[in-house]
Amino acid sequence: MSDQSETEAEAIKHAENLSPKLIFEVIRRDGMEELKRPKASLLWSGVAAGIMISLSVLGEAVFRTYLPDAEWSFLVENLGYSLGFLVVILGRMQLFTENTITTVLPFMQDPCRRMLGKVATLWGIVLTANVVGAFIAALAFAHTSAIPADLLPAIEELSRHATGYAPFEAFQRAIPAGVLVAAIVWMLPESEGFGFFVILVFTWMIAAGDFTHVVAGSVEMAFLMVQGLLPIGDAIFGFFLPVLAGNVLGGTVIFALLAFGQVRHELPNKDL
Repeated sequence: MSDQSETEAEAIKHAENLSPKLIFEVIRRDGMEELKRPKASLLWSGVAAGIMISLSVLGEAVFRTYLPDAEWSFLVENLGYSLGFLVVILGRMQLFTENTITTVLPFMQDPCRRMLGKVATLWGIVLTANVVGAFIAALAFAHTSAIPADLLPAIEELSRHATGYAPFEAFQRAIPAGVLVAAIVWMLPESEGFGFFVILVFTWMIAAGDFTHVVAGSVEMAFLMVQGLLPIGDAIFGFFLPVLAGNVLGGTVIFALLAFGQVRHELPNKDL
């Protein structure tokens, strides 16, 4: 085969690798691997993700504290929000909002009671672990000297803002966040070394758009709760459950269904 033919064949192969069907299959197989992992592994990975996502709150607080008071500061400040997501996603930790698409795709292809039970179990473990990790980080922020005192007013201000929406507004603002995180998962298989920038831009958009994210927001919720600044009823029913519902609606009902819809007639009838 000539060099030109080899180049053309490689280009065709590269183009095929970007087809929606193959992207779906990459994510579906990744989801199957997640569903097969030991529960203890999911638990510890989820706790680690809950702790490390607190870097998003910390990053924003650093920028808010030290940037000058200017019109452009808000846009730069929100780059700090990407920090925790970069660590968690590139570090392959268990983040609940990633699983609203990753582990749902295997169920969509094989919608049986057994698969539904596996997905529900993983969701429960990961979400619980993420919240536990968020509370650990919040306790460290609020009740130790690990975080400089200069940053605490900004963390409190960010936390009050994130948890201050009316429940229905928090729910609505969580829908785009769920879509954006699912979009990150969908794009990573074809990002080819640019995954850092995909995560950076799309999570920046969550912060810049004032959208709500249940795990990162749980750090802010917990920061107020551990200091007695947010009643548990307001935290659960005013913030956590509405945002959880919105993230699931955006990530699973909207994005995952649309992603599945475009390839469902090209897929085999059973799991590979």
